Amino acid sequence: MDTALIATERQFRMPAPDTAAPRAVPASTTAIISVKPVVLPAPERGDDLRVRVSAPASGSDLPIVVLAHGFGLSMSSYDPLVDFWAANGFVVLQPTFLDSLTLGITPADPRYPDIWRIRVQDVERVLDALDHIVAAVPGLGDRVDSERIAVAGHSWGGQTVSMLLGARVVGADGQPGPDKTDTRVKAGVLLATTGIGGDALTPFAAENFSFMSPDFDRLTTPALVVAGDHDQSLLSTRGPDWFTDVYRYSPGAQSLLTLFGAEHSLGGIHAYGAKDTTDESPERVALIQKASWAYLRSALGIDDREWKQVRTELAEAADPIGRIDDK
Repeated sequence: MDTALIATERQFRMPAPDTAAPRAVPASTTAIISVKPVVLPAPERGDDLRVRVSAPASGSDLPIVVLAHGFGLSMSSYDPLVDFWAANGFVVLQPTFLDSLTLGITPADPRYPDIWRIRVQDVERVLDALDHIVAAVPGLGDRVDSERIAVAGHSWGGQTVSMLLGARVVGADGQPGPDKTDTRVKAGVLLATTGIGGDALTPFAAENFSFMSPDFDRLTTPALVVAGDHDQSLLSTRGPDWFTDVYRYSPGAQSLLTLFGAEHSLGGIHAYGAKDTTDESPERVALIQKASWAYLRSALGIDDREWKQVRTELAEAADPIGRIDDK
């Protein structure tokens, strides 16, 4: 394998966690239920789509968030976020995309060049099959609020869900591709989401990841962008500010949470106690947990008190670990 590809995979691949004790736990004592896999038949995809469902054991009118994993991960990743969101009133749906290491698909597979498109189709398939998926948890179907749907994604997952918020991919002809905006989605959280292409991509990235050329002009759905100011990508010729492009160039990304000292795993959001976390920080993870949850509650029209509280606490902290900017 090309050494550049190995380096790229090391940046985006986040292995399963070891057995160390959790670094971040839900703030709520609410019990949660998690069911996997819920299997959605997809013969044209080559592999059926598998989804994990996590939800609070009690409560009604529960909003929904579809969480898209980064390169190589799966529906079993991001427990620090999933546990918090579910314990605090959200139903979390996690599809496993074809690039997951659990499926073992290699670049020799004919589907490989189209995985970025299939990822978007997978999220759409989850939304289309929402009733079937939540029915996998007994009694959950009557407790969800299907009018309040959000998406979230980390790294490649961020680009995936950004397309349902309105982002497009610039083609070889220099023109933005199809608009995949999904009106069922009312808000988003974009975590360490890659920036614009062109000269901002390294030659290797431009050759191998041509889909990393987003156009954000039509991303009008409200979104929170989360970025680390030490996240230096192997795919970009620019610095960590590359991961703030979606905030800078889209009309919908209203707020930017910058985490001081954070790298690509943003303190370790992908797993509890993962040894590959280069910037481990329970404090950063806790801030992302609360800020993302509070933002979604505000953007979905549930309650904006927690979002105001997060912003006030950061602004008044003597030694803050992050900053929130607004347009």
